[in-house]
Amino acid sequence: MAPVIAPKAVDFGIGNVLVGRDPMRLYRQEMSAAEWYTLIGSVDLTTMNEEVDRGAALRDTVYETAARHPVHADAIRLWHDRWIEMFGPRITGTWAILEALQNAGIPIFALSNFGRDSFEIAKQDYPELTRFDQTFISGTLGLIKPDPKFYAHLERITGLSGSALFFTDDRADNIAAATARGWRGHVFTGAPALAARLIAEGLPLASDGDWS
Repeated sequence: MAPVIAPKAVDFGIGNVLVGRDPMRLYRQEMSAAEWYTLIGSVDLTTMNEEVDRGAALRDTVYETAARHPVHADAIRLWHDRWIEMFGPRITGTWAILEALQNAGIPIFALSNFGRDSFEIAKQDYPELTRFDQTFISGTLGLIKPDPKFYAHLERITGLSGSALFFTDDRADNIAAATARGWRGHVFTGAPALAARLIAEGLPLASDGDWS
């Protein structure tokens, strides 16, 4: 059997891979489940958030949405005013994997749908988000997963493509876009499964490591 040729770099999504992201962490403190479902049935929060991920200013986008929906304005403004409460906690096992790979000399990239303003907020509470060898943030670049142009941009900047890249993300559509380009991909369901996959791909992780 031919030896496994390991990827040359590992790309991580951020939300729900390295740090949890769940708007309900905030909204369940402020409203009942019924009120939440009324809110999301009346206001397209997903599109609002995607606009931010594409580069729109966080405060302006949220407050303009609130102005269009005065009945829900206070709740909508929470998406800006208390954004950091929707982000967290650290997923410690994934950070342990990232650190082990970096210590072994493997380049680590971030490839994330993230607003430019919210990413700056996140780095204040999670300074380890500055540890990547290269960072590709949708709100800064005006590109968003799973748009192939976002992946192509990373390839141009890093000089790597195809099976030289391994990508883990919590969304299957984002991974499908990567594997369509020949990248190796893994839908993130937890750090132990990710570690096992990376080891199988020939990357230098200890098989007896604690990735919980």
